[in-house]
Amino acid sequence: MSMGKLLGKDKSIDSKRASEKGPLLDLLIHDLTGPLSVVSTSAASLFQRESRYGPLTDQQKRLIERILRNVRKAQTLLNEMIEISRSEEGLFQKEFFPVEGILKESLLDVLEIDSPQMVEKLSVTKNLEESRPFLEGHGIFITITGKYCQSPFCHDHKKVQQILRNLFSNAMKYRRSRVEVCISGEIDLCISFEDDGIGIPVEEQEAIFDRFVRLKEKRHTGIPGLGLGLTGVKALLEAMRGDITVASREGTGARFMVRIPPLPSQ
Repeated sequence: MSMGKLLGKDKSIDSKRASEKGPLLDLLIHDLTGPLSVVSTSAASLFQRESRYGPLTDQQKRLIERILRNVRKAQTLLNEMIEISRSEEGLFQKEFFPVEGILKESLLDVLEIDSPQMVEKLSVTKNLEESRPFLEGHGIFITITGKYCQSPFCHDHKKVQQILRNLFSNAMKYRRSRVEVCISGEIDLCISFEDDGIGIPVEEQEAIFDRFVRLKEKRHTGIPGLGLGLTGVKALLEAMRGDITVASREGTGARFMVRIPPLPSQ
């Protein structure tokens, strides 16, 4: 058999596998959602019904909080997989929303898992301007300019929030002491997240968007994850006709820049 026929056969097999992967993934997500909800509800009930189950020790409370945090992480991942699957099918829920509001929601989502003590302070503030002194005191600097400083943006709220959440989480993981978030744009929504971490070597920058790829241990020491966040961001942006780029040199931090075109308002 010729090499061409062999390659053709391999391509047809890959195509078949790809077409079968979607329904299988949907089934997996559906089957995992139920058990996670049971774990979350059961653990939370131990807090809420101490009069029935008996008082908890401090150690037991910490363990339950740890369970709930990790269940939320798993639920977030499943929800993101659902949104990626829908975006690849061209399914978008069009709505108008303020960019400042969705950015604050994304920050709270990340901090709820990584820094719950900060969430209590931020959740009572009315807007980002009111939160600015507290955020900057914790090394988070936010700038919003251009049209979307005042005007709402038209797109799928959940998908934009997923992009912001993943990029903010990524910047928080790798920063030494600060993260800078800049939002601008007159037509397309332009967002950048910059950390002051150890950076990414030029020869490794293409790989950071590949599924399951982790870079050299020096950047990832003590940092959990499989690199799915940036993979998901890129998949969403491609479906949304946007793009993502990275600017970095080893030792100088990393800056991720995203462009999202709005959906037609009509």
